[in-house]
Amino acid sequence: MKKYIVLFFGVLTPFFLNAQSDFLIEKGHSKVTIPFKLINNLIFIPIKVNGIELNFLLDSGVEETVLFSMEERQEVSFNNVEKIKLRGLGSEEEIEGLKSTNNVLSSHSFKSQNHLLYIILDQSFNLSSHIGIPVNGIIGYKFFKNNLVEVNYQKKKITIHLNNEEVRKKLDKKFKSIPITIEKSKPYIEAVAVVNSEDIPAKLLIDIGNSDSFWVFENNKIKLPKKNFPDFLGKGFSGDIEGHRAKIEKFSLADFDFKNPIVSFPDSSSIKNVKMVPGRIGSVGGEILKRFTLVLDYAGRKLYLKKNSKFSEPFTYNKSGITIQHNGLQWVQETVHLQTVQVASSLGEAEQNLKKDDNFRYKFSLKPVYEIVNIRKRSAAEKCGLQKGDIIVSINNNLPYKYSLQQINALLKSEEDTWINMEVERNSLILKFRFKLEDEL
Repeated sequence: MKKYIVLFFGVLTPFFLNAQSDFLIEKGHSKVTIPFKLINNLIFIPIKVNGIELNFLLDSGVEETVLFSMEERQEVSFNNVEKIKLRGLGSEEEIEGLKSTNNVLSSHSFKSQNHLLYIILDQSFNLSSHIGIPVNGIIGYKFFKNNLVEVNYQKKKITIHLNNEEVRKKLDKKFKSIPITIEKSKPYIEAVAVVNSEDIPAKLLIDIGNSDSFWVFENNKIKLPKKNFPDFLGKGFSGDIEGHRAKIEKFSLADFDFKNPIVSFPDSSSIKNVKMVPGRIGSVGGEILKRFTLVLDYAGRKLYLKKNSKFSEPFTYNKSGITIQHNGLQWVQETVHLQTVQVASSLGEAEQNLKKDDNFRYKFSLKPVYEIVNIRKRSAAEKCGLQKGDIIVSINNNLPYKYSLQQINALLKSEEDTWINMEVERNSLILKFRFKLEDEL
């Protein structure tokens, strides 16, 4: 994942749709605060579905609410279920799913009645293994539609304000407001891309569910720069998303300039199922948005932005060329020392007891298994001999489960010339590899 694996889901297109109720703040509350987990620039929030708490990716780039990985959450009940077909980003044509109406979704006094859900049946569509925490769904337009949604990336909390002018006046004093449009239930912003010293107007989807900086679709004005490399960009509803990464001279959002950002160019085959709104050339994602505290105001057609301390951080990407995900769990034996207090009849006996430091027991616990699921062509990892399917045994002489998946990905985005030592299991053999991170841009 570049910065990780970009989880960009674009358009979910069911073959037929029904109306659904939107999220509203419950009576007696002027605002609602929801804590979230920030992983690889993506936001994950807890939402109860018919009384059972699930973990959702918040994604302004989707219209409908989608569930998946439900085989382990069979206690969730659904109403009025029928089979449908779904399609979206990815190289395959369509996938099977279910549609369910009359569901209740709620989180911290923020509630939606009669909510329409789409459920993906294909168990291979599983974000949990890519993220490192359980992920059961994606939620978008209905979460944002009726309220002012403030996202504070540094404090990791979402504050939902009532939709009124008093709140907007306060925001105008603290934030830079930028006009947006809402088209096909998604927010768009006008930006400027500088390519070959030419200013090119750029209409972008504001996509909180995309972990990259910018995605750009090639056209007659914006071409893939000569200096680029092919990469796995992420997973869509209909399959893997392939493309290239490169740098362009500059992207500007209103008064905010980003020089030499790393831009992703998805292949045409990966976006063939996406119905583009007129003029759209790409998306702005979490690697940019995390540099602000932002407020999405769908009703007022505005995006409010305020810089945070991350604004000037350099743009990075996965320089190793390997994509890693969870591949199940394993039992691990750990030694736990026992601390006991002994009563001694004399000082000498007490000193003797203190020397007994061999009191321990074994504890078995479940730890994640990490697998290499993709290797970039001509990358440092491929050159040294690593292969897709290798199971990681150690990273820099440390057991891999000592790291979270996010920590591993941060390591693989380290500075150029950083050495990585890796042991892997392949066909029941333990193999050792050593490679240096290379900046291909």
